[in-house]
Amino acid sequence: MEKVEVKFGEWFENGFTLYKKNFVVLVLASLIALLVSAATLGILAGPMIAGMLLITLRFHDGEDPKPEVGTLFKGFDYFLNSLLFVVVWGAAVLAASFLLALVPCIGQLAALFVIYAAQTALMFGMFLIVDLGMDFWSASQRSYRVVKTNFWIFLGFAVVAGIIGSIGGIACGIGVAVTAPIQACAFTVAYRDVFSNTRPEPVVGNEINESVPADSEG
Repeated sequence: MEKVEVKFGEWFENGFTLYKKNFVVLVLASLIALLVSAATLGILAGPMIAGMLLITLRFHDGEDPKPEVGTLFKGFDYFLNSLLFVVVWGAAVLAASFLLALVPCIGQLAALFVIYAAQTALMFGMFLIVDLGMDFWSASQRSYRVVKTNFWIFLGFAVVAGIIGSIGGIACGIGVAVTAPIQACAFTVAYRDVFSNTRPEPVVGNEINESVPADSEG
């Protein structure tokens, strides 16, 4: 596979535009997703993430009627694979980072790297589950194959997006509901750009650029 271009500035700019245009729905849906995930001790985090990405994808694609807060619960249509995606990879990363943290001096730094590296490698996995109906394992593999072509730049993009998305945690945690959708929107723009050959041309009037196909395995 050819090296995938990471359009750092463009993806953030278009992602933030997407966020601003749909601020109310995104924040309300994010708040509900956060509360449901917390109330179920993370068990329903997978379907909630899937639902959030369905919303951002539909806003991005300019679908009519527009998605509403209730669209969040359509994430349950992907219950098993979204659950497995979060639980399997979450457990794997948690175990690896815990073991690495035990190593003197560099352990904590290595653990942090593993967390961000895993997030980067899997950044398109949940999108592939909800958009193309792939199972969690195939989606994870395909995401990794694409990201590895330009891993370090993708890593930088994921780290910055992750920091922006978690800034709201400073406000007693609830502020994450406001900032997390920014990360989701940036990832959505990136996904549609990288996997642009998996979807038809964007509707007229959609301001988000998704004209450059990059996934030759689509």
